[in-house]
Formats: sequence, C-alpha cells, structure tokens
Amino acid sequence: MSVAPPRTSLLLLAYLAFVSLGLPDGLLGVGWPSISAEFGVPTGAVGLVLTAGTIGYLTSSVLAGFTLARLGVGRLLAGSTLLASLALTGYASAPALTVLIGCALVLGLGSGAIDSGLNAYAAGAFGPRHMNWMHAFFGLGVAIGPLVMTAMLSTGAGWRWGYAVTAAAQLALATAFALTVSAWRDRTAASTPSHAAPADPTVPAVVRIAETLRLPAVWFGALAFAVYVAIEVSAGLYAFLLLTEGRGVSAAAAGVAVSGYWGSLFVGRVVQGLVAERLGTARVLRGSLLGMAVGAVLIALPGPGWVTVAGLVVLGFAAAPVFPLLTLSTAERVGRQHADRVIGVQIGAAGIGAALIPAGLGVLLGDTSVRLLGPALTVLAVALLVAHAAAARRTAD
Repeated sequence: MSVAPPRTSLLLLAYLAFVSLGLPDGLLGVGWPSISAEFGVPTGAVGLVLTAGTIGYLTSSVLAGFTLARLGVGRLLAGSTLLASLALTGYASAPALTVLIGCALVLGLGSGAIDSGLNAYAAGAFGPRHMNWMHAFFGLGVAIGPLVMTAMLSTGAGWRWGYAVTAAAQLALATAFALTVSAWRDRTAASTPSHAAPADPTVPAVVRIAETLRLPAVWFGALAFAVYVAIEVSAGLYAFLLLTEGRGVSAAAAGVAVSGYWGSLFVGRVVQGLVAERLGTARVLRGSLLGMAVGAVLIALPGPGWVTVAGLVVLGFAAAPVFPLLTLSTAERVGRQHADRVIGVQIGAAGIGAALIPAGLGVLLGDTSVRLLGPALTVLAVALLVAHAAAARRTAD
C-alpha cells in the first residue's frame, strides 16, 4: 500500500526548526569573549551558561515525549519555539551574567522540547531521506550562527544584536507553527516506502508510563544514543589536538581536517538519506555502525597524519545517518505505542552522552596521552554496536 508524501509546508518548517536549533550553539562561541568582557567575568564562566542550558535541554527533551500525546506536536512546537524566542530576547537584554544563565535554562527548555517533538513527529511521518536531511539542517544552523554573530560584531552592532536577530527569527517560526497546528495532527502522510508495513490502527494511543520504562529496549536504545553522540562530539573536539600533538600535522592542515570531519557528517546525511530510502533503514544503519568502527580503528593506528585524517572522514561519513535512523527505527524496537515517549528519553540520553563522556575522555587524554583518542573511540564504537544489537532484539520478537 502506497502512502502520500509529507506536506511540503511541514517539511520546510521542520527543516527551518532544525536550523533554528543549531543557531544559538554557533552564536555563543563567537560572542562569548565580548559577553565576558562586558560582564567582567572570567572566560571559564561560560561553563555556567552551558550547564544551565544542558539542564533545561535534558529536562524538556525527556518530558516532551510524555506530554506530546496531551498537547499535540503542533502546540508543543509553537509553544517551545516561542519560549526559545523569549529566552534569546533575554540574552539580548540581559544586564548581568545571572540573568544570562537563567535565560540559558529557558532556552534549553525550549530547544529540548523542539528537538524531541520534531523527532517524534518525523519518526512517524517522514521517511529516511527527510529524516536525514532534517538533521543535516541542524549542522547548517550551527554553521550560520557564527556568521550572524561575526556580522554583528564586525559592523559594530554588538553581540546583543546577534541574539536579537535570532530571537526575531524564532518568533517568526513560532508564528508559523501556531498557524499550522492542525496540520501537524496527522502523521499518516508519511514518506515511508511503499513496501513498509502500515501503522497498526489497533495500537492504543496511551499506555502507562511504567509499561514504557520496563522495556529493556528503551534503556539499550538510550545507551546507544548516548554513546553515538559521545563519539561524534569527542572526535570533533579532540581531533585537532591529536593531529597537531600526536601526529605532527600543522595547525592549518589540522584545522582543515577537522572541518572536513564536520563536512563529511553534513554530506553523509544528505547522500545517505537517499541511500537509506532505497536500501532500507536497517541495512544502512548496520553498515554505518560498522563504518564508524572502521574509522575509529584508522584513527587509532599509529601511522602518518593522513591515515588519521582518512579515519576522521570515514568516521564522519559513516556516523552521519546514525542519529536520524536510530530515531526513525524507534517504533520497531519498542512498539509504536511507546515510541513518542522513548524518543524523548533517547534525546535526553544523547544530551547526557554529549556532556559527560567527552568530558571524561578529556580528563583521560590529559592524564595520559592524546594518542589514546583513537583506541577510546574504537571502544566506544564497539559499545555502540553491542548496545544497538541489544536494543534491536525486540524487532525479532
């Protein structure tokens, strides 16, 4: 049975929403020197802002999965985007660091709900191609953020205008979500391939929270998300250090290599979105997880710098579709009636993995040698394979 493709207007809004998720991440890195100088706080105080944002993000991403059935995805997205716009307005007018930290918490609450809400909707309404492309647009947002802030600083407008412009964009997006609330109610217009099984109309709309949390696949899936994001973040965070201090590569070449790593993630999501739609989610996901292990092994090899660079590109390209495809296949692992809640838990676990594991790895590399990055990534890649295999066992039941 064939199904209709998703509405173009909803796809466009989903893409724009993921651009908006990435924008604030790119603003802070460029704007923080000016912010810290104006507020008279040390550079390290950015950790307080990041911590507050992470707490808000984790809280709302987990809760969004449990409240989605009550609010509906359209209302959740409209309200969360409005909340993000208000938080960014607070950034633009904050008189002191304490206010900025409070706004970071609110921004995290809005961003986490947008992330979980859209992923939950897309897992039921979009196919592999659009799911991958949606996540690719997050990277586009991260890339645009520094350009916006750089433009504001170079013209003399100041860092506050960088946040003000972004707040206005978020407000426009919130308005668009509010005007299309009813359009987000129907998830049957999916771009799922015609050979895929249709949704089961007998599945109950609401199940008890305890029933969801008792499923082993929930926790193995959450572990897979945490480990995956840890690999993605750690490789990008410490690759420059490994190349310059561990492989003798020049700073300029190492910088290009790290850009190549992030670029391979973006390109991989665009390309493999098409591949996954033809070959199937499960096959591409298995190949990607194995490819990540191969890339990590190449990074671990004590060879010349070009081998490490090749490993980074392989790792990035292989990792590209993993997050969106893991999200897309959530219902297969836990059942459609649990999927919305579990996606929220998985997004929260990804945030924890992005914060804790790279930090711990940084301590390890600092106390030993940066050359341990490759072996550590290899161990994590194997752990990801195991966690995914354990979570996927539900499919065969």
